[in-house]
Formats: sequence, structure tokens, C-alpha cells
Amino acid sequence: MPRTLTMDDALDLLQFRGRLGPEYEALRQRVQRYLAATVAPAIDAAWEAGEFRRELVAPLAELGVLGSRLSGHGCAGLDALGLGLVRYELARVDGSIGTFFGVQSGLAMGAIGRLGSEEQRARWLPAMARLERIGAFALSEPERGSDAANVLTRAQRATQDGVEGYTLHGQKRWIGNAPIADLWIVWARDDDGRLGGFVLEDPLRAPGAAVTTITGKVSKRSVLNGAITLDGAFVPAGHRLAHVRGFADVSAVLTETRYTVCWEAAGIAASCFELARAYALRRQQFGKPIAAYQLTQKKLVDMAADLAGMFGVCFQLAALVDAGTVTVDAVSLAKYSLSEKARVIAARAREVFGGDGILLENRVARLMLDAEALVTYEGTSEVNLLIAGRALTGISAF
Repeated sequence: MPRTLTMDDALDLLQFRGRLGPEYEALRQRVQRYLAATVAPAIDAAWEAGEFRRELVAPLAELGVLGSRLSGHGCAGLDALGLGLVRYELARVDGSIGTFFGVQSGLAMGAIGRLGSEEQRARWLPAMARLERIGAFALSEPERGSDAANVLTRAQRATQDGVEGYTLHGQKRWIGNAPIADLWIVWARDDDGRLGGFVLEDPLRAPGAAVTTITGKVSKRSVLNGAITLDGAFVPAGHRLAHVRGFADVSAVLTETRYTVCWEAAGIAASCFELARAYALRRQQFGKPIAAYQLTQKKLVDMAADLAGMFGVCFQLAALVDAGTVTVDAVSLAKYSLSEKARVIAARAREVFGGDGILLENRVARLMLDAEALVTYEGTSEVNLLIAGRALTGISAF
């Protein structure tokens, strides 16, 4: 008879959970209850239809997690470990919900909270923390993905109805939440070539702004990405984020969100392992469960070993973030390594399921495809690898 282990026990042979105090366990359980009651029963249908369903994310407003590490104005005030655990638990059930959270809480609210004035924080953050307003972070452009600092979109000084401001001109692509957002944070260069973040309110009704939902995705299908066209959309001068000095400030926002993607990779990988282990214990072949065969046990042990390494990296990153000593190089190394490992673990778990692994009802195929996005978004694997390579050698291979 197989030894009885809970899922957490099976994932935690190196006893990482011993590092979590009761407050973190309470946070995990709060997120788990929300996911079990709201997301898990409906996400397969939403994913297959390629639909964003607002009712699936609405309870996030009551969980006390939006705003991530920001404090005040209704924001969560989480520490780095708490934020990582939230992203981990979301990813264990669905990557799309995790991405929605990352865009709303990390990128959009993070940019306003870190780079806005107190007046700007008070204007936008409370409603965003209540999910009354959804935000989008419009940085990536059709010809500028990895080369994100080389922004082509322009903000030209203009006056409209006696109000000083800027008109925005350019294109953005792969902008999460853009087709449903109540505000876009558009990154553009002004007449002097200085980079700025310009908050365009009610963009879906704004003259000179248009967005098309990107369809045909095979990953992250339940979160919407948009292609934005800006042809003179007007932003008042007071909507330019007050404390942007250059791309380094944008990079600081991106680095924190990239940190949470490391936990997302661990969450997807952990869920795939859990599913594969449970299936291997119940699936009978030749008179015994396939978990009794050496090749299946090797797959499970390889997954568990990789997961242990992923957890170790995530916990260490959390400590560095909270200490204020984390570097872009460290996060890039972790994001490269963990997203690649998640991809391999997900594929291996799909193999354990055999033909059943391609059925949406078994979850592992959805998670496997969502893992594919991890190696591209928040910095491609290639770019993160080269950032880490530069740190190791002192030579830039860009």
C-alpha cells in the first residue's frame, strides 16, 4: 500500500513549510478558499472559450491582496513572502487569474504607487484596490518587446479646452487587461525625449484611442491582451506620473512583478506535480497503479527535485526583496531558471497522464500551455539569461 501523504507533504520533503508562520498559512488558506469556491469550478469553460469573466476575479477585492506591497489607500501592504505566496496559490489553479492579478496589482497599481504623487495615489489607488477600476500597463510595442526601453510612442505637448497636457501617438501590443481597463498607463517619450507614464482614463471611450483584443491565444486564454493604437488621445498634464526620472524607474516596477512570476512558475509546476502524482496513484495498468513502476517514479522524483530547488530560490528571493538587497541580476537568473523548469515539469506531468493528459478536464494541459507564456512574458528567457550572463562575466552579450 502507498504511504499516505497529503499534497503539501508530498511537495515538501525538505520541509519548506516550516518557514511559514501562522499569518502566512492564514493568507494561503484565504486565497485557496476563494480559488476553490469561485475559480476552479468555472475556469476550464472560460479558458476553452477564451473569455475573461469579471465575476471570477471580483472576490480579489475582499481578500486584502490588491496593491501587493503598497501601503495606504486600501492597498494590501504585504511583504515579499506574502505576495509570493499569493501569486503561487493563484498559479496552482489558473495562470490567467494570476496574470490579471499581476497586471492590476503589480504593474498598474505598482506604477502609480511607486511613481505617482500622493495626489495621484489618492485619486486612483482606492478604486483599483476595490476593483472598481481596472488598470493596464501599456509599455510593450509591436516592434519593441525585449527592447522595452527604446519606446517609440510619443507624448506631444498640447492644450485641449484650455487644459494643458499631452496628445499620445503610437502603438502598444500585448497589453494585459487593455480591452477591459478603466485606465491605461501609457509609457511614451515627450518632446524633450524624456520617458513618462501617462494615465489615460476611460480609454475605451477616449477620442484618439482604440484597442483590439488579441485572439487565437493557446496560453493564458482567460485574461485579455490588447493591441492599442493611439492617434492624438489627450492626457492632462496632471495625469503624468510625477516621479518618473527614466527607464530605471519603470524597471523597478517590472523587477518586482518579475519576482512574483518566479512564484507563479513554482505554482504551476507544483500543481502539475500534484496532479501527476494523484493520477499515477489511481491509474491502474497491468494490475497495479502506474506509480508502482520505476519509470513513473523517476518522473515524479525528477519533478519533486526540481520543485525543491524552485522553492529554495523563491524563499531566498523573498528574503532579498524584503531586505532591500535584491538585484535585477538575481531576479533575472531566477526567472530564467524557474520558468524553464516549470515548462519541463508541466510537460513531464502531461506525459504521466498519457492520453488523458490532453483533456481539459484534467487541468494539466491547461497548466502546461500556460507555462509556455512564462518563458516569454516579464522578460523572455533569452533576455533574462543574458542579464544573468552579463552579471557573471562582466560582458554584455546584448
